[in-house]
Amino acid sequence: MTERLYLFDTTLRDGQQTQGVQFSTPEKMAIAKSLDELGIDYIEGGWPGANPTDSEFFLARPETRATFTAFGMTKRAGRSAENDDVLAQVFQAQTPAVCLVGKTHDFHVTTALGITLDENVENISASIAYLVREGREALFDAEHFFDGYKANPDYALACVKAAYDAGVRWVVLCDTNGGTLPREVEEITRAVVASGIPGDHVGIHTHNDTGNAVANSLAAVDAGARQIQGTLNGLGERCGNANLITLIPTLMLKEPYRSEYEIGVPQEALVTLTRVSRQLDDILNRVPVKSAPYVGGSAFVHKAGLHASAILKDPTTYEHIDPAIVGNERVVPMSNQAGQSNLRARLEAVGISLEKGDPRLGEILDAVKAREDEGYAYDSAEASFELVARRILGTLPNYFDVERYRVISERRRNAKGRIVVESEAMVAVRYPDGAERTSFFKNEHAHEMSDDGPVNALWQALQADLGPYQGAIETVKLTDFKVRITQGGTEAVTRVIIDFTDGVQQWSTVGVSANIVDASFEALLDAVVWKLLDDKTSVA
Repeated sequence: MTERLYLFDTTLRDGQQTQGVQFSTPEKMAIAKSLDELGIDYIEGGWPGANPTDSEFFLARPETRATFTAFGMTKRAGRSAENDDVLAQVFQAQTPAVCLVGKTHDFHVTTALGITLDENVENISASIAYLVREGREALFDAEHFFDGYKANPDYALACVKAAYDAGVRWVVLCDTNGGTLPREVEEITRAVVASGIPGDHVGIHTHNDTGNAVANSLAAVDAGARQIQGTLNGLGERCGNANLITLIPTLMLKEPYRSEYEIGVPQEALVTLTRVSRQLDDILNRVPVKSAPYVGGSAFVHKAGLHASAILKDPTTYEHIDPAIVGNERVVPMSNQAGQSNLRARLEAVGISLEKGDPRLGEILDAVKAREDEGYAYDSAEASFELVARRILGTLPNYFDVERYRVISERRRNAKGRIVVESEAMVAVRYPDGAERTSFFKNEHAHEMSDDGPVNALWQALQADLGPYQGAIETVKLTDFKVRITQGGTEAVTRVIIDFTDGVQQWSTVGVSANIVDASFEALLDAVVWKLLDDKTSVA
């Protein structure tokens, strides 16, 4: 018989403590909707009254299947729970559950709070009892619990027992500083359960300061904890929190967790995991971490020829799960380390099937290796690789030719005496029917630290008027831009790799030139052509 594990998401509260992160109310609504559809049990919306955005969100919060939770702190010493104004703001949010944080490390009680140890225990007990009397599901975040337990185990246990005796639903053990290791987490969690607090009332909240937040969460489950707190993509203060995007598939797909426990995420929702992860990155305007477990762009990339050969025969030779289960995909990139196995696998992934021994395989492979000698890199620019292969095979449509382009950047002082940079660009295109179009872009509103440089001007000019293809590229945008100088010395060339998205797909292209603008334009041009090709756009 399986036991139930409960997932508690704190992206909207603890995740928002990440440096540079501040969610708007619409963004919080979108994230909460995705969490609810995924099957998360608890969604912590923030701290009512702590800032205008959190207060607004609690007023406008969506209807969710998940238990919506407000966060706050235990009452202050010298006043009743009913008369504590900070606690009142949390209570007035009218959420079915409330999570209160309280000190469990004696050092923090006497130093940070400046009260006696007994006063702190009373604050915990009275606050939880108040929530329970008012019909709220109460959770207690035992702050600094593991450090507190190591310093004074009797007092740390007294704090969590006070919460449990007052009727708390979950006592959540917090590794607030993130310095506890898995063996310690397991031993201390077992001690809590052995002290008389049942495991189905114990939760775990870990931070990733030693890179062990996921491992520590699993260690707590092994010791009896039945609630796991975390965030999407491990978002959080300093090094982040336990990553629910990693924990969810681990719990559902890996032994002993998949056979011993169940979580609220249905099997059919697991395929949305990659999309949910990337949605958060899109909201934050961040580039997804390619090496992220399960959902990263490189999580199922097989570069070495030996690996690719085995993958063609049986993907389980070098994959711990089928990437499709979590909404990801297998990639066999091309590079100068590749053999024909990589090449055939990559071609098949884009719908090109060539028999083993086909002389065109050697021709494509030679072209890739020769171009990489010139500075190109195709292991991270799969769209450009496909265009190279299709040109050799004669299956790349001739959508248009760029006759010429021009780009100018001017650095000057404006009327206020401030330094500004203005860029303008022109791109002239010829179509197969002989028609020509010339498009222009000028950054009319340049300002200090403007990011509207020459490459952006070229991109805007190229997008401005592509005639019959305009509709196909309107959703395309750049998401990352990487520059590297190769070779060095007088023979130095610049390699530019650019990542793109149309809101559904993501792809990367590469350009190489002694001129950084020209290398960038080559990558931009490849991106447009690949998008037209992938959409099966007809030649005008």
